[in-house]
Amino acid sequence: MSDMETTAGGSSPVHDVAILGSGIAGSMLAAVLARNGVKVLLLDASSHPRFAIGESTIPYTLVCLRTIAERYDVPEIKTLATFTNATKVLGPRFGVKKHFGFLLHHEGQPQDPREVNQFGTPGLLHEASHLYRQDTDAYMYHVALKYGAAGRQNFRVADVDFDDAGVTLSTAEGEQYRARYVVDASGHRSPLAEKFNLREDPCRFSHHSRSIWNHMTRVRPTDELFDRAPEDTPPSPWYQGTVHHLFERGWFWVIGFDNHPVSRNPLCSVGLTLDERTYPKSADMTPEEEFYHHAARFPDIARQFEGARPVRSWTSTDRLQYSSRQCAGDRWFLLSHAAGFIDPLYSRGLSNTAEAINSLAWRLLDAVKDGDFSRERFDYVDRMQQGLFDYNDSLVNASFISFSDYDLWTAVYRIWSWGANAGTYRLSEGLFKYFKDGRDQHFKDLEKAPYPGLYWPDHEGFKGLYDSLIEECLKYEAGKVTAREAADTVYAQLESANFVPKHFGFAERDLRFMIPNAKVMAKTARWLATEADPVVKRMMQGNAREAVKAKLKGRRIF
Repeated sequence: MSDMETTAGGSSPVHDVAILGSGIAGSMLAAVLARNGVKVLLLDASSHPRFAIGESTIPYTLVCLRTIAERYDVPEIKTLATFTNATKVLGPRFGVKKHFGFLLHHEGQPQDPREVNQFGTPGLLHEASHLYRQDTDAYMYHVALKYGAAGRQNFRVADVDFDDAGVTLSTAEGEQYRARYVVDASGHRSPLAEKFNLREDPCRFSHHSRSIWNHMTRVRPTDELFDRAPEDTPPSPWYQGTVHHLFERGWFWVIGFDNHPVSRNPLCSVGLTLDERTYPKSADMTPEEEFYHHAARFPDIARQFEGARPVRSWTSTDRLQYSSRQCAGDRWFLLSHAAGFIDPLYSRGLSNTAEAINSLAWRLLDAVKDGDFSRERFDYVDRMQQGLFDYNDSLVNASFISFSDYDLWTAVYRIWSWGANAGTYRLSEGLFKYFKDGRDQHFKDLEKAPYPGLYWPDHEGFKGLYDSLIEECLKYEAGKVTAREAADTVYAQLESANFVPKHFGFAERDLRFMIPNAKVMAKTARWLATEADPVVKRMMQGNAREAVKAKLKGRRIF
C-alpha cells in the first residue's frame, strides 16, 4: 500500500503525521518532518497557488526561519529569511523592508510631520522583506513534497476520528486517510476546533478589530505624498518599509512589492483594520466603498489611494479575534491561526508561526520515535503559543488605546520596538552557540523561561516594564489618568531602566526616527560598557561581534 492510498477507519495508520492546511505553516512543518524521516500527509481543501496576506517580516521572524533551517537541516527555509535569497530563488516578486513606519493621522487634517515614527530593521544583521505569499506558500509546499511528504490538494476534511492507534480523516464522500497524529494548520475554519468545541465564546482577547484588504496596482508611494524639510524626512524612504497609517482606533497598511528596482511585481498589499465597536460594519456600503470612505477621512491617506486599482475581490471580515481554550490534546495540535488570531499591527503572524513550529517539531520527531503522542508531551508548546496570543493581544489593545494621543503612542512604540529587538538578540545567541558546536540543547535552553510568549520571556525587569505599560494604557482608557500622565509614568521607567539601551532611541522621548548613525552607535556602545544591564551588554555586544565578522566575510548573518 502506498502512502497516498486511503484506508478503512480503525486500520493501522499509513502516515505518522497528517497536517491539515498546506499554507506556509503547514508546509513548513511538513518539510521539517519529512526531511527528518517522518511519513507526512499534507492535506488541503484548496490548491496552490493562491492569494494570502501576512506579507511583512520582522527580524525575529528571520532568525526563527534561520534557526528552523539549521536545526532541522532544511536549507530551503533560509530562502525566505532574506530579500536577496527570496528574489534569487523565487524571482523578482518581493518587496524590500527597511523599516517599520508609523504616521498618525487626525480626521480632516494633513498629517503632522511631528507625529511620525520610523524604526529601521538593521541591514547589517537582517534583510527583511515583503513576502509575496502566493509564491512563498507554493514554494514551501513543493519543498515538503520534495522531501517526501505526501500531498493531497482539494481534499476537504469533514470529520476527524480518534482511536487508540491513531486518527482517521474523512471527507463527506467517505474517502479516508489514517495517521498516528494530526496537526491542524488550516486556519480559522479548523476542523479540530469545531470537533472539540475549542473556540472560546466570548473570545478571551481584549482587542477588537475587523478588517478590509486587497492587492492593488498604481498605489502612490508614500513619500510622494509629502514635501517636507530635511529634519522631517526619515532616513529611509517610507515606501521602502511597512507603512502604518494610524488613526483613533484603527490603521491602514501599505506593503509594497514594487518598492525595489529589481522587483517586477506591480502589486501592493493594502488593508484597513478598525475597532468594530467604534466603526460598525456598514450594511449600505460594499467593502471597497467602505475602504475609500475611511480613507477619505484623512486627506493624505486618500491621496495615496487615488487612482489605485484592485486586482481581486475585496475581503471584508467581522471581528478578527478568536481564541481557543487549548492548543494540544492526545494525538492532535492546533498550530498558529487554527488556534487564534489577533491583529496584524506588528507583523506577528509569521513570527509566531515560526516560533511554534520550532518548538513543536522536535517534540513530534521524538513522539514518532517512541510512540508517545500524549497531550503532556506538547504542553509547553500549548502554553507558549497561548502566551504569544495573549501578549500580542495586550500589546495591540494598548496600541489602539494609545492612537488617540501621539505621546502615549510613542511610549507603546518604544517598549514594543525594544522588546522585539531584545527577543531577537536572545534567539540569535542560541543560534550563534549552535553554529559553534552543533548542540541542539542551546535551543531547548531558550524554552526555559518564566513568561513564554513575551518578546523577552526571561527578564524580570522587562516583564515589569511591559506590565506597567499595559496598566497605564488601561487606566487612560478608563479615564483614571490623562494620556500625559500615563506617558510620563512609562517614560520615567524607560529612562531609568538599565536594560533599555540609551541614545539609540528606545528611551529618548522626542526621537522620531530610530535608524542610528555611527555617532549614536558609539554613544550606545559606551553606555553598554559602563551602565548597561549585564544581560543586555552580553546580547548586544555578542550580536555586534557576529555582525562585524559577517561583514568582514562579505555577507550578512541572516
